[in-house]
Amino acid sequence: MNTFENILELRDVEAVYGRAVLALRGISLVVPAGSVVALLGANGAGKTTTLKAISRLLGAELGDVPRGRIFYAGREITRADPADLVRAGLVQVLEGRRCFPHLTVEENLMMGADSRRLSRQALKDELEATYALFPRLRDRRGSLAGYTSGGEQQMVAIGRALLARPKLMLLDEPSMGLAPMIVEEIFDIVRGLNRSEGLSVLVAEQNAAVALDHVDFGYVIENGRVARSGTAVELKAQTDVKTLYLGGESTGAPAGRERPRRPEFALGS
Repeated sequence: MNTFENILELRDVEAVYGRAVLALRGISLVVPAGSVVALLGANGAGKTTTLKAISRLLGAELGDVPRGRIFYAGREITRADPADLVRAGLVQVLEGRRCFPHLTVEENLMMGADSRRLSRQALKDELEATYALFPRLRDRRGSLAGYTSGGEQQMVAIGRALLARPKLMLLDEPSMGLAPMIVEEIFDIVRGLNRSEGLSVLVAEQNAAVALDHVDFGYVIENGRVARSGTAVELKAQTDVKTLYLGGESTGAPAGRERPRRPEFALGS
């Protein structure tokens, strides 16, 4: 059982690239343990930067977090080593799937368990559990990942992350370039893992219509700031959110910015 209420908390986080470009302008949010939370917003709003600030991958792109604090599982990780975070159960699935194209599907999956030093039998058992989640990967296990479909590559990327045994998964744009049926299948699997295993998830997504059907709470990011926050039901009902992200029609002026508030819903619901 988790002894902390929020598995993740960001407090007034700023992020810059090259010491010049301010990408995040005081992001504050929480992910309660056992919940699924969405970061919604247009391309360039700051969703990916937020995830990479959490996973400490900004340095690979000459980025940094000069201000603010990030906490994971009750400890501050603002300056943590990325590899240590993976070993501690914080795992990111990068935008664009990022499979190793010249390795087989199964070899890609096995890379996720590399830091865990499993026995041969334990690794076999966990691969079988992953194939049970993604049956089509079982049929493609010997195929080079670069020759599989976009949907299959996304499943490989998520399956590889699951083999690292995450407590918190950061999922970046899982719907990008995929058919609606595949997107629904992936979100259903992620939500199922949340409910059955207690996996906490922070998902960055432009497709708000799909995301809000599968999450507990959401934050709308605009220009590196949190512009809206609320439960999935509340965000669906907000006129400006419907207009900008759900294809609805606006009947009034957008509401003013609000300070992000703490999610108020039953954990694990």
